[in-house]
Amino acid sequence: MSIHDRYRLSVVINAKGTYTPLGVSRSSDGVAAAVAQALPEFFVMDELGDRASEAIAQVTGAQAGAVVHCTAAGITLAVAATMTGGDPRRTAALPDATDMHNRVVLPACHVVDYGHSNLQGIRLAGAQVDLAGDEDACTIADLEAELDGPDIACLMLVSSRLTAGEPIDLVAAVRAAHRRGVPAIIDGAAQFPRIADLLATGADLVLVSGQKYLGSPTAGMAAGSWALVQALRAQEKGIGRVMKPTKEAIVGVLAALEEWQAFDRVKWEADELAKVDAFVAAVVRIPGVTAEVVPDPTGLQVSRVLLQVPDAKRVATELEAGTPPIYVMTDRVADDELMLELIPLDPDEIETILARLWAVLT
Repeated sequence: MSIHDRYRLSVVINAKGTYTPLGVSRSSDGVAAAVAQALPEFFVMDELGDRASEAIAQVTGAQAGAVVHCTAAGITLAVAATMTGGDPRRTAALPDATDMHNRVVLPACHVVDYGHSNLQGIRLAGAQVDLAGDEDACTIADLEAELDGPDIACLMLVSSRLTAGEPIDLVAAVRAAHRRGVPAIIDGAAQFPRIADLLATGADLVLVSGQKYLGSPTAGMAAGSWALVQALRAQEKGIGRVMKPTKEAIVGVLAALEEWQAFDRVKWEADELAKVDAFVAAVVRIPGVTAEVVPDPTGLQVSRVLLQVPDAKRVATELEAGTPPIYVMTDRVADDELMLELIPLDPDEIETILARLWAVLT
């Protein structure tokens, strides 16, 4: 009996990408086996955390790393780390930030809703947010004006296809913070394959998801300076206690990192692009449909399919209402466009999507 049958759950086809409400991603058999091995065992959790720090550092080139419950938790804990420096008294006091630098500078165009706003993730640490620029643009001068304010704990930047406005020069932004002695954090939730590039900006801490493109169990990772990673890990004796990673999550991240190091990423990228190209060639045979391959706007090594279809909102609704339900990205339905990410899908699922599009559109 399948897990879906056992618990009377819908079998879904996820062409929406690494989307938390759909379970994010699929783990490999090797990662699943490592998690199964971990579940019945006991561990010294600090020791397990040390092994994770070593593995993250080796893969990313950072000084140290930590596994956290998820990237959203990582945002809160990273901000807390800059506010407390790992000091036990301050760690125990949060979210009461009395007598601490507790203001976080964030570009207004980097306010992102991941299911909750990253503003809330920052504020959960007891911090206040100073927005720089506006929703359409944030210049380095805008950032500097806010960074010159009182009680600045850190600069928070976001690397994501979900940000608005013109891209910010992350290197220049990090340097602006460092000139003022302010640490810089980059939230790169879905950017694990680019984590070395994000660290190369000079950021003190980079936050990424473990389960999105690495395929671990639910987990986030923080990579960066030794001191700031230790301050982040210290939050487990404070507000981080409710966000702690489990033993199976840490072991799953370790196994996923091992697989990543042995992975032929050049071949994988070529295979995934070929999958997208083949889908585009097939779907444009449907009358009234146009399609193109769209690279990820952040430089992530992922290409997606952009479909232009009549009445895209109706099409998306009918895809979700069918059996099995098919989920696609719908943030462009007002322009009669749908986006599909095919990375986790097997050939049978892709054929099902094509057949359903034919049925819905013709």
